[in-house]
Amino acid sequence: MNIPENLKYTSDHEWLKLLDNDEALIGITDFAQNSLGDITFVEIPESGDSFDTGATFGVVESVKAASDLYMPVDAEVLEGNAALEDAPELVNQSAFETGWIVKIKLLNPEQLNGLLDAAGYAEIAKD
Repeated sequence: MNIPENLKYTSDHEWLKLLDNDEALIGITDFAQNSLGDITFVEIPESGDSFDTGATFGVVESVKAASDLYMPVDAEVLEGNAALEDAPELVNQSAFETGWIVKIKLLNPEQLNGLLDAAGYAEIAKD
């Protein structure tokens, strides 16, 4: 199982990669995409939509199940990964690179301190 050290994680299997200017990418972990199986659809919010921590911001559907996506921090959506509209399987193929789901603006950067590091997420994902 791939758990990059440079990301933050939630117990709901989302990852967050901090970029410049309080911006970040969000996606689902390798563990999550593997558990879901072949992903067939990703519902992505509109640019400009705002979400509170823990709010559902989208859905990932696979041949096995559908799973809600939960926002790790208070955020405004800057853009969705348009490539997922035609190729949702990118989440399976490259969960941490081309399979990112949304780019956000952090509304409360201090909330990053409440997210898990790689070691903390590895403890959750092994169950």
